[in-house]
Amino acid sequence: MEEYKADFPSEIIKEGKVQVLVPKLAAYGVNPSDYAPSKAPVFYNPVMEFNRDLTVLAFQAYQRVAGREISICDPLTSQGIRGVRFAAEIFGVKKVLISDINERAYKLAKHNVQINGLEKMVTVKHKDANCVLSCNASPKKRLDIVDIDPFGTPAPYLGSALRAIRNNGLLASTATDLAPLCGVHAKACIRKYGGRPLRTEYCHELAVRLLAGCTATLAAKHDIGIQVVFSHSSEHYIRLYTQISYGAKKADESVKSLGYILHCFSCFHRETRHQPFGSLQCPECGQKMDYAGPLWLGSIFDPGFIESMMKENKTVAFRNSARITKLLTLTKDEAQTPITYYVLDKLSGKLGLPSPSIQSFIEMLRKSGFQAVQTHFNTRGVRTDAPVAAMHKLLKEASRS
Repeated sequence: MEEYKADFPSEIIKEGKVQVLVPKLAAYGVNPSDYAPSKAPVFYNPVMEFNRDLTVLAFQAYQRVAGREISICDPLTSQGIRGVRFAAEIFGVKKVLISDINERAYKLAKHNVQINGLEKMVTVKHKDANCVLSCNASPKKRLDIVDIDPFGTPAPYLGSALRAIRNNGLLASTATDLAPLCGVHAKACIRKYGGRPLRTEYCHELAVRLLAGCTATLAAKHDIGIQVVFSHSSEHYIRLYTQISYGAKKADESVKSLGYILHCFSCFHRETRHQPFGSLQCPECGQKMDYAGPLWLGSIFDPGFIESMMKENKTVAFRNSARITKLLTLTKDEAQTPITYYVLDKLSGKLGLPSPSIQSFIEMLRKSGFQAVQTHFNTRGVRTDAPVAAMHKLLKEASRS
């Protein structure tokens, strides 16, 4: 083992089945909940343990379906915790390629690979992320999984990542720049993701769909089609898991899933269109609707894939296992429901009425013959096929009773 001594305050932490050396955040005045990578010489965020746990489950679920040894690339590895965990915790991993352009991060990642005894399985590079991915873009070098987990937008790496994945491989991508994706900085969203956002109560779902739409558009340029198998919104980020398929017909099918979501800010009616043309008059209240897109109108959850993740979660003992179970249960229920969700407090506030409990309102919707489930995106959110007028009527009935 090469001798390594960190030239900055550091500490050993345990996560999953591994131990890694990371910057001691307390020495930089950083709380665990802070998301400030510039304060430490090598980025480390303990809050993302939940993200990493879910990633391990998703990649293991993918490996079980593939039924063979797989290869994984983490080209923005920082201290290497993701890649080390992939190698140590996922059954059937043949090799893991990790890299970082920051020299301190590269040396620390290499050390963490060594202290976990994973040198034969994990290769550490000191290169730019797009360079590493492009070097693996030839058919014989492509990888089964690429994990893009940056600070900010994954958009600059998606094109290279897609080309570095073999047929039927998996792309995982994280976006932490929710201000553009949720409509606070609309121009930045259009510039980075190629779609227009909206500041609505369901903006986090729009964020997932904008990232998926961007991925589908970039993939289509290379005759690649996509299928979103899992996604979630947690804390300060969104996360997308996309399986890719080579072929012009596959790409054409994906492009058919791109479109627009029209939203009425007066009554909260919303609808989907594959083209933005035509009347923007709301059919419920007559006001002019606004729109978001182009974005992904297809499914953002695959119930079969989620079921596989749930099975894997039962075999491990993560600190976040209970929280993971709740998230996966909610997303599996959401998989067969309409696009977007309604926030109960927003609907009640519009009518000047008190909000009932989310469970009682869901029960009212179901008794009225509508589909209704809770969403993981918002604790007060409900997915339903009920029109806005019907929900207003039920809320008034609930208020009277």
